[in-house]
Amino acid sequence: MTAMKPLPRLGWLLLLLSPLAPLAAGLPVVDVYKSPSCGCCNDWIKHLQANGFQVRAHNTDDVVSHKYRLGVPPGYGSCHTAEVGGYLVEGHVPAREIKRLLKEKPKARGLTVPGMPIGSPGMEQGARRDPYEVLLVLPDGSTRTYARY
Repeated sequence: MTAMKPLPRLGWLLLLLSPLAPLAAGLPVVDVYKSPSCGCCNDWIKHLQANGFQVRAHNTDDVVSHKYRLGVPPGYGSCHTAEVGGYLVEGHVPAREIKRLLKEKPKARGLTVPGMPIGSPGMEQGARRDPYEVLLVLPDGSTRTYARY
């Protein structure tokens, strides 16, 4: 049996700092407000984490109050609401579009994917992929297409 070599100081430092990688990458924490029993919300959180985001999940029986507080326009809601970097993120928005939003910093309330489109992050069901749009919610509550999938 061979003896294990001690881990160099740099190795220990990297090991200790690895949980901070999302912060080092400049990604803010995502606060997600969701029902405690929603499975697709948990799958969306896993999608964000796999893409470098640190997530704080807040289980609540009153997700609607967070939608109202953050300015989700009526009719554009989904099963969970999040906020990141001063923006709202409603529904199954791909992490790629959240990163783009944070980089571009448009004058907007945030992003929404209304409903729960099959094939969006957290709503995967085999090979089925329904087309959907990611909408940018402007300060006045109107929307425009930000991305198409």
